[in-house]
Amino acid sequence: MYYRFLLFDLDHTLLDFAAAEELALTQFLEAMAVEDMEAFKAYYKPMNQAMWKELEQGNISKPDLINTRFARAFAHFGREVDGREMALLYQDFISQQGQIFEGAVALLQELLDQGYELYGATNGVTYIQENRLAHSSIQPFFKDIFISEQMGTKKPEALFYEKIAEQISGFTKEQALMIGDSLTADVQGGNNAGIDTVWYNPDSLENHTSAQPTYQVQNYQELLALLAEHKSAGGKNGR
Repeated sequence: MYYRFLLFDLDHTLLDFAAAEELALTQFLEAMAVEDMEAFKAYYKPMNQAMWKELEQGNISKPDLINTRFARAFAHFGREVDGREMALLYQDFISQQGQIFEGAVALLQELLDQGYELYGATNGVTYIQENRLAHSSIQPFFKDIFISEQMGTKKPEALFYEKIAEQISGFTKEQALMIGDSLTADVQGGNNAGIDTVWYNPDSLENHTSAQPTYQVQNYQELLALLAEHKSAGGKNGR
């Protein structure tokens, strides 16, 4: 038995979040009449990433993250703003960004042609992720998209995957594969749920976490080769 259900992380794996964030932030900061946009971005981007890590670890809530991150960033530059109002304004810009990585469409088409069932599994804000997918060219390839805000749970919690399993007909952990760039969300989530994982690692980063990926690939061609090898062998460990 080989893999049948491929669960794809979206941002940094298929969707080019860096490009989306850069453009959305530029539009947002122009609307807010921020003069030194590069300084703001240099502060905001790592702060935002750190807050998402805090969310993964359960140290902050999603509303806290969304409604305070811009208030914190503007406060750093001595400007007081309404965090909720800023969240809504930024949401309008980021939700229009559907940039994908080169080769993503070809990858998904090939996997679909080979008979795999493709699903999105993402931590994020429902409105933003749904609209970004609608503005992208990859949405039609997925049978369903599972977004943490809708699920009431998030990666890396095992419950996130348990709820996914409940919504996919015929789903088994043995035939599922989680594919994503984040060790702490995607790989650790798969570990917690007892699902095999692929660490998508195009920058050849070192693993300094406790998460243990089943496989590691640097590009989409390596992923296709891995799946082909697994299928021809009849499944890992005799599955």
